Amino acid sequence: MELSILIAGFGGGAIRGLVGFVKHQYSYKEVKFNVPYFFFMMFLSGIVGITVASAVSKTGFVFFGGSGVTGLTPALALIVGYAGGDFLENIYKIIMRKP
Repeated sequence: MELSILIAGFGGGAIRGLVGFVKHQYSYKEVKFNVPYFFFMMFLSGIVGITVASAVSKTGFVFFGGSGVTGLTPALALIVGYAGGDFLENIYKIIMRKP
């Protein structure tokens, strides 16, 4: 698997983690910024992005079949990494019955 796919998957997951963190910061009053927690969650989100991008890449699914793109590109890996993190967060909310 290409390194660029893994980096893009990590980037997508990290972006998802950053969006979630910023959303949390602005949704509640007087939320303290915890630097170690922030970096841990960014790293964890990146790992989720890598995992999802890797899983999608190994399926051999053909993207954009008519235009000649047959594999997972770094741009698609970034999107897949972001979406994978979002998907897992929503599954967690359903299981834990959180709004």
